[in-house]
Amino acid sequence: MNKVRARIVVAGEVQGVGYRLFALGHCRALRLNGYVRNAFDGTVELEVEGERRVIEGLVEHLKQGPRAARVESVDVRWLDFSGEFDGFEVRF
Repeated sequence: MNKVRARIVVAGEVQGVGYRLFALGHCRALRLNGYVRNAFDGTVELEVEGERRVIEGLVEHLKQGPRAARVESVDVRWLDFSGEFDGFEVRF
């Protein structure tokens, strides 16, 4: 198993359109750990841990987003797995 951590930043019209709940549903369905939150600059940030191939699949979903969103970019930074998260949540 190739467990990693990813810091993902999604830019575009992604706040106020249900994007965090969209991400929450996919991350929980994929059994990933971490969190999603709105950032002050208008982006949505995710910290996600799990198998790299599963996170790569998540990124493809994040590029689409919910129907009301308009995703301009999805930036992924790969980091070392820490194991600090228990489940997946929305942070405020």
